[in-house]
Amino acid sequence: MTEVLLGREGLAGGLSRHDLQRWYRQMYRGVYVPKYATPSMRDRALGAWLYTDRAGVIGGVAASALHGAQWVDDDVAIEVLVGERRRQPGLIVRMDRVGDDEVTTVGGLPVTSVARTAFDIGRYQKRTTALARLDALMRVAPICSESVELIMKHYGPVRGVRQLRELLPLIDAGAASPKESWLRLLLIDGGLPRPETQIPVFDDGVPIAYLDMGYRDLKLAFEYDGDQHRSDRRQYVRDIRRLPMLERLGWEVIRVIAEDRPAEVLSRAKEAYLRRGGAEIDEMTRSTRTFAA
Repeated sequence: MTEVLLGREGLAGGLSRHDLQRWYRQMYRGVYVPKYATPSMRDRALGAWLYTDRAGVIGGVAASALHGAQWVDDDVAIEVLVGERRRQPGLIVRMDRVGDDEVTTVGGLPVTSVARTAFDIGRYQKRTTALARLDALMRVAPICSESVELIMKHYGPVRGVRQLRELLPLIDAGAASPKESWLRLLLIDGGLPRPETQIPVFDDGVPIAYLDMGYRDLKLAFEYDGDQHRSDRRQYVRDIRRLPMLERLGWEVIRVIAEDRPAEVLSRAKEAYLRRGGAEIDEMTRSTRTFAA
């Protein structure tokens, strides 16, 4: 962990102004870290809290990471809830109300509770990103929908609550990456039923695969091939070798990569779904919002 300190407290503790300027650099106004250190996300969250004179509460994406959620970069903007707006690069200050029962302590820092963190992420993040962040939070700290709904009821029709209400029943801890969350939402927005995630496939009682998502009754699955298939050659080879085994068991697997156009993915998905006996798709469903029209 990198040393993070308030400059005035360092000076009061015996650090000379010369040494402060020579060996430290500012993280936020009045908050310093060693000049050549690379602060982690937690270091930056600590700095944000110190910047508020220890009066703020860490929230949003940073709070989800402190609760254990994955896929949060160290340079993510830190959100802090505090009663006084103070603009700073790399810091998002929200003057939102927060109840005492919506705050917990993680690693010595005041952090929004899991339910309050979900409440804020679902409102403030863009729709697809919000679901991916909520999925990641659910994987490590189960989100109680009833608790989030109580918070929604308490604060009323605040910014973004309509989006949160729509996303809340779609949260799924089975999403193993943000792109899997994106793909699942693409299918749902396109009029397909909500797919099951992490579907186990057995051959003579032996598990041979856990499919990203799909429809077990139709033996139709969707898998997102991410960067790990380029960086982890052994995993890539295993995935390729299991395809004939899945086909022998009657499964059809649609593989999606970053270069695929969302409209084409959705077209392939609908064609396969209907061909394998799925119920008729209502083409009058709401337009897909996971990619631009």
